[in-house]
Amino acid sequence: MGQAVAVEARNAVKEFGAGPSAVRALNDVSVSILEGEFFTLLGPSGCGKTTLLRLIAGFEMPSSGTILLNGQDISYLPPNKRPVNTVFQSYALFPHLTVAENIGFGLQMQGRPKSEVTATVKRMLELVKLEPLANRKSSQLSGGQQQRVALARALAPSPKVLLLDEPLSALDLKLRKEMQIELKRLQLETGITFIFVTHDQEEALTMSDRIGVMSAGKLQQVGSPRDIYNKPVNRFVASFIGETNFLPASRKGSSLVLAGGHSVDAPAGGTDGQHVTITVRPEQVRLVDSAESGAIPAKVTSLVYFGTDTHCYMALADGTEIIARLQSPATGEAGLAQGQNVALRFAPGSVQVLGD
Repeated sequence: MGQAVAVEARNAVKEFGAGPSAVRALNDVSVSILEGEFFTLLGPSGCGKTTLLRLIAGFEMPSSGTILLNGQDISYLPPNKRPVNTVFQSYALFPHLTVAENIGFGLQMQGRPKSEVTATVKRMLELVKLEPLANRKSSQLSGGQQQRVALARALAPSPKVLLLDEPLSALDLKLRKEMQIELKRLQLETGITFIFVTHDQEEALTMSDRIGVMSAGKLQQVGSPRDIYNKPVNRFVASFIGETNFLPASRKGSSLVLAGGHSVDAPAGGTDGQHVTITVRPEQVRLVDSAESGAIPAKVTSLVYFGTDTHCYMALADGTEIIARLQSPATGEAGLAQGQNVALRFAPGSVQVLGD
């Protein structure tokens, strides 16, 4: 990408407790996060993503390994000595202060000149579109407005890196989607490196330049949202990012043979006779005429209507379950029924062979 590295973790390990009862929350994690990047740490609860964020913030120290900021080792530097700010799940605003006073509080604590504080607060209010509410108490704001104030307060000192620990999780669905767009806009306008922690795959896919998927204290895969979704490296990543189908198969020349004996095109690699698991996203499963070459027979087990699309659940002859996501307006789904015999194919290039 050409950008300099903003934050780097090298072989970071974090253990809580000691002896046999010690819990290894981070297990030899190495990752480089670029300047001006929106980088998301994604994974289920307890996977280590918040622990890594806290190491970068300075709220925890690594058991071993190194945390670097712009090439400088900050592993044991106190939080207030790092040019890093954090936005938490709970916004922790001062209810007795106005919006403007909350935004300027950190700058005042740093002893910045009053004229600088006033100018910065004005600029932050414009950035988060809260100018009309500058003199309102934070306790009188909605959840989304409080979220914006917390962001403005964290951005006011112009940190090199902004850490965001599931800051949207307390918002309702509609507001959360609006704030996803807002966060990405703020990141682009400020050019600050954002490191965002979430367990919500949609948040990660819609906002991130790159995603680091974590499980059991390890980084499973780092890549663009498109790469993570279309080319998962293992079963965990494939299952955690979106809905997908898993099918047992074996390699035979340039093809993969499914359990029922039907062949599908295979990505290059592997050895003849090797047993593998393949994954195909539901939107890459096509219903076709049963007479079409390469068509795989199946039986519809259920149909679930979602408005924009319909999920068609099917069973292959050997009992393997498979889901197709069919666009509702175009499929004539009224012609499909439970128990109906159909045929399917996978879109070209959609079959991925998974590692362990």
